[in-house]
Amino acid sequence: MKRFTALSATAVTAALFLAGCASDTGSDTAAETTQGVETMSQSPSAASSGVAGDHNSADVMFAQMTTPHHEQAVQMSEIMLAKDGLDAQITQLAEEIKAAQGPEIEKVTGWLEAWGEPTETSGGHAMEGMMSPDDLGKLEAAQSDDAARMFLDQMIEHQEGAVAMAEEEVANGSNPEAVALAKQVVEDQEAEIEKMKDLIAAL
Repeated sequence: MKRFTALSATAVTAALFLAGCASDTGSDTAAETTQGVETMSQSPSAASSGVAGDHNSADVMFAQMTTPHHEQAVQMSEIMLAKDGLDAQITQLAEEIKAAQGPEIEKVTGWLEAWGEPTETSGGHAMEGMMSPDDLGKLEAAQSDDAARMFLDQMIEHQEGAVAMAEEEVANGSNPEAVALAKQVVEDQEAEIEKMKDLIAAL
């Protein structure tokens, strides 16, 4: 009987010890989990602040100049889309340009806000390929094939200006996202310019 009691006491002691270990392990695991959640919740803001600081003056200028440059391309496209009797390829081109420029305007505006920079230039920076109000007036007044040819001529000049701006960003920018967009602009606009030259030849 005494032997049974001793064994029972030993068993109880062992059980209590194991329970204590399990409790400690659970606490440690919970602490690690909580710490991991806290780290995850902090990481987005930390990442954002890192991206916000990663830019130079060339990135800012590229982003600031992209907005009005793209806005004019959208304006020119809308002028064409308001006309009747245009070749279907011209209409499609205008729709494609309008659809492509809008998202890029939103993107560069978001960068400037994240960087804490003005969304507009301070002035004194000429943008290549921009049409004058007189140019836009002539485009609005033109009709049929004359309008198509004028649109293509003006848009080629406009997109060549965009390529020049983007190439400057590729050469001098430091923000990886801005440089990547600039490279994409060069690729897309050069392909678009070749397409427009082919359309002019077909008129």
